[in-house]
Amino acid sequence: MKQWTKTIEIAASIDEVWQYVDGSLEKMQEIMPNVVSNAPIKITDQVVGSIFRQEYREGNRIESYDVHVMEYENTPTNKKLKIAFTLAKFFDITAKYELTSISDLKTSLTYTTSNKALKWYVHLFLLFASEKTVIKFVEHVKKVAESNRA
Repeated sequence: MKQWTKTIEIAASIDEVWQYVDGSLEKMQEIMPNVVSNAPIKITDQVVGSIFRQEYREGNRIESYDVHVMEYENTPTNKKLKIAFTLAKFFDITAKYELTSISDLKTSLTYTTSNKALKWYVHLFLLFASEKTVIKFVEHVKKVAESNRA
């Protein structure tokens, strides 16, 4: 299993950043444009345990998988969402978004993702995986959040 973590400061309020992580499909698509749908399958009162059926476009294919909410916190100064899903029966993936309010107009985002190969022959893909994708993702979230400030 491989894990990557990256923290970045964003010049936007915690609520402005959070809407891209825990908001509408349209807001989610601004930071993850390949997500085609995100439909609730099971919703719990505490959010943890909720399941969403997500579809993701990869080239001409659309992959469908169930996203399980593992951790959830939503307070005025701290927000956290951890999800887990299995991609194409090859990888178990987790993604955790942790937001901390630094000030009214500044937020710290820590993004952690892990990837575990489920088949022996896909372990090679993980050997060559780097944190480049994670860095690119948090920089994209920063750019979107800062350019769309209310």
